Amino acid sequence: MRNTGTIYSSTERSPAVLPEMAELLPPLTGEQLAALEADILKSGCYSPVIVNEDMVIVDGHNRQRLCEQHGLPYQMAVFSFADLLEAKQWALDTQKGRRNLDKWELGKIALRLKPDIEARAKENMSAGGGDQKSEDAKSGLATLPNPISPVDTRKELADAVGLGERTMGKVMQIDEHAPPAVKDALDSGDLSINQGYNITRQVQELPEEQRDEAAAQAVELEKAKKEIQQADVESNRRHKIAGLFCKAFERAILLTPTEENVRIWTQCTRMTPEEIEDNIKEARELAEVFAAIAGILETMLPGGDSDAG
Repeated sequence: MRNTGTIYSSTERSPAVLPEMAELLPPLTGEQLAALEADILKSGCYSPVIVNEDMVIVDGHNRQRLCEQHGLPYQMAVFSFADLLEAKQWALDTQKGRRNLDKWELGKIALRLKPDIEARAKENMSAGGGDQKSEDAKSGLATLPNPISPVDTRKELADAVGLGERTMGKVMQIDEHAPPAVKDALDSGDLSINQGYNITRQVQELPEEQRDEAAAQAVELEKAKKEIQQADVESNRRHKIAGLFCKAFERAILLTPTEENVRIWTQCTRMTPEEIEDNIKEARELAEVFAAIAGILETMLPGGDSDAG
């Protein structure tokens, strides 16, 4: 990859949109797209759209589309790539830092790169004499060992998106064999890759006509387990909060803030003037906290604000 330094304005040249580049990454959410649109309308398109030497958009499809939609000008920076695979890899590496992509989304992106990776591997094998070696072997002629090693597709895909090889292998198995219910649950975030892979393996042992229904039932079971776990987490959180409030009140009520008791506290702990100042600040902050608690509790009494609502 190389930045050619060439910059075009949208008033000078028009870029081309290649579907396989535009659809490489998952679409922005409605909220993300709205935020981007608001920023462009307020500040303009200050980040250039990246195109290759054929003027195909590599990065910035959303910015380009929004600018065209609102009739706003934008700039295009021309980058040179060895091939389309390098352009896709660069776009992915650039966007990964901006997007919160989970492992399943990364795995699906890797699968979109698979044809390009396999095509490049085939070209490399041919360039290294792979085909000629096969012909020479048939004719009995001695040849030098082929210097080009076969490509491990799973490893190449895993490396391309930053996944482990085992995880990538599971994604490939899910993509090839999983019933629709499993893939839908992965897309919605209701299943992890491990869960989707395990369900896929289990239903593969069933007759084909039973797999879809069995997979759907297994997905619903996993979703129910997840809801129970989330409920347990929420219950633990609520009990922890309640415990903290109880302890705070239990300890605070033990204090009798007379002048004598406060002096005893400072003397026995050998409190320095700096520490006294810090404790004054903390005591006043605590007073504000307890005053806020009192105000909220008042709204819970009959006739309070919350009762009126």
